[in-house]
Amino acid sequence: MSQTLSASMLLAVPLAPLAGSVLVGVFGTAFGGNLIGRRGSHSLTILGVLIAFVLSAMTLQSVVQDGAGFNDTIYTWMVVGGLKMEVGFLIDSLTAMMMCVVTFVSLMVHIYTIGYMEEDDGYNRFFSYISLFTFSMLMLVMSNNLLQLFFGWEAVGLVSYLLIGFWYKKDTAIFANMKAFLVNRVGDFGFILGIGLIAAYAGSFNYGEIFAKANELGAIGFPGTDWMLITVICICLFIGAMGKSAQFPLHVWLPDSMEGPTPISALIHAATMVTAGIFMVSRMSPLFELSDTALNFVLVIGAITALFMGFLGIIQNDIKRVIAYSTLSQLGYMTVALGASAYSVAVFHLMTHAFFKALLFLGAGSVIIGMHHNQDIRWMGGVRKYMPITWITFLLGSLALIGTPFFSGFYSKDAIIEAVHFSQLPAAGFAHFAVLAGVFVTAFYSFRVYFLVFHGKERYDQNPDAHHDDHGHGHDAKPHESPWVVWLPLVLLAVPSVVIGAMTLMPMLFGDFFKGVIHVDAARHPAMAELAKTIHGWMEMGMHGFVAAPFWLGLAGVALAYYMYMVNPALPTAIKRAFQPVYTLLENKYYLDWLNENVIARGARCLGTALWKGGDQGVIDGAIVNGSWKLVGRIAGLVRWFQSGYIYHYALVMILGVFALMTYFVWLNK
Repeated sequence: MSQTLSASMLLAVPLAPLAGSVLVGVFGTAFGGNLIGRRGSHSLTILGVLIAFVLSAMTLQSVVQDGAGFNDTIYTWMVVGGLKMEVGFLIDSLTAMMMCVVTFVSLMVHIYTIGYMEEDDGYNRFFSYISLFTFSMLMLVMSNNLLQLFFGWEAVGLVSYLLIGFWYKKDTAIFANMKAFLVNRVGDFGFILGIGLIAAYAGSFNYGEIFAKANELGAIGFPGTDWMLITVICICLFIGAMGKSAQFPLHVWLPDSMEGPTPISALIHAATMVTAGIFMVSRMSPLFELSDTALNFVLVIGAITALFMGFLGIIQNDIKRVIAYSTLSQLGYMTVALGASAYSVAVFHLMTHAFFKALLFLGAGSVIIGMHHNQDIRWMGGVRKYMPITWITFLLGSLALIGTPFFSGFYSKDAIIEAVHFSQLPAAGFAHFAVLAGVFVTAFYSFRVYFLVFHGKERYDQNPDAHHDDHGHGHDAKPHESPWVVWLPLVLLAVPSVVIGAMTLMPMLFGDFFKGVIHVDAARHPAMAELAKTIHGWMEMGMHGFVAAPFWLGLAGVALAYYMYMVNPALPTAIKRAFQPVYTLLENKYYLDWLNENVIARGARCLGTALWKGGDQGVIDGAIVNGSWKLVGRIAGLVRWFQSGYIYHYALVMILGVFALMTYFVWLNK
């Protein structure tokens, strides 16, 4: 590195949002007497995130242009033997890019929230939460050790719990945040096992020290099995990513998290928190490269998520839930890229996806505001003429999502499909089919929403559930464009959704942007090397995209959506009737929720009852606690009979004792 970044400046990046969160959480709520009010609350938190974004942008510029970096300890918490527990920062190109994505999307969400949450009583509390989330996510991506990474990992999970259940008087919100919390604990159990194995065998939490011992770890067998230690470590770490990044079968929490306010869907469940697992695996690339078994596992899980979660998006009628299933599918694409050892492509898609998916979620929120808090796409239609800014930005986001050539999503999604095609792992064939088929599915459900919401016959006055809402709007009130604090973030997010892919394609995938940060064994995993032979620039790739299979699959999906919902709207009902069993399977989300609630949860409850009744009451209380004093009492009663004070009792005991000893020695000498 040609220069070292300032530790003070780096500390200010996460601490600025934290300061805003604490001040608003204390002095902007009833707890502190609400001294600063609504304007003060959103001003403080926006200022904190703006400072973090500006400093993050300056950091990225220094890293890219000057080769600057930072890898040092900020604070040593404790030392146990040779194991150091520290707070430290590692600033390289991967971290700097993530810092900019997190802070920019967070800034847009903060501004958007002013309009979206205008009528909510928890306005100040919400700003405090989203700033606290920004701090937590920054601590996660800036860490230089696994302990701090785990702190950020758990902190974003905690704030996610608070935000999903923000409307804590709604039963569905409480159920959703508890579900998210519990499912993530399953993933985190695997994650902490992986961290524990690394600490036990590498003797360190520090990334640099762990990676220096990667080859040693790769040569060790896991005790008592035929598995290699590195395989067990990587699978355990990836189980953590499965929970946080909502991979099958630990994906079930994310669609239900739509019970929270729309801004958090954009911030947490599209752009930042759910990508933490992708970031973590990319950071751990020196370890994952040593285990083809772990990479195959990653590839299969990602492929299942990419395709089968997309199918679920087809039948959803809630505008936010369609986008939620789209998020699951796109996270599957990123995971597939990780399994193909195309880590830089996965991170590239993480970045492009953050912009266009945040745009789509915030666009959906704008539609919800304009439709007077109706979220059912069946009762929309013709919204384009009432909400022109929301319409055009939502269209741009949808085009980026389906991978339209020259849009940002095209470059990252097509690079994933090509990388998987070049992978030599056994699971690559299935994964390639899944991501190709997913292109058609994505285009179909995306433009199903687009056509039903923005085109066709106006249906907002036919909604049977909207005769009167909480805000006093009648069921026949016309849609209206959202205020500027809502549409301005849409415009600012639409710009990178269109251009960021072309701008960063070559440096991020084939330049020196990730040099020394992401490690790939090109001899064993040649996907990126082969990809470099086929991609020679953004213009050539964009032009070639028009003749490639993904473009025609996407076009077919758009055309089918137009025909089914604009030309022949009776066809979807006929298909549903003809394929009722399939529709029922999709409507019940492959029965995974039923399995979790009726088999796993009830089984755990039965096991808990058995342990309580049999273990706690029967063994511990009954046998050990109560049994011990009863046994002592009986022995004491017997001994008390021997110590009666009568000589003939003592003589009898002596005779019996001599007889017992004689019998024992005779038996012993046989």
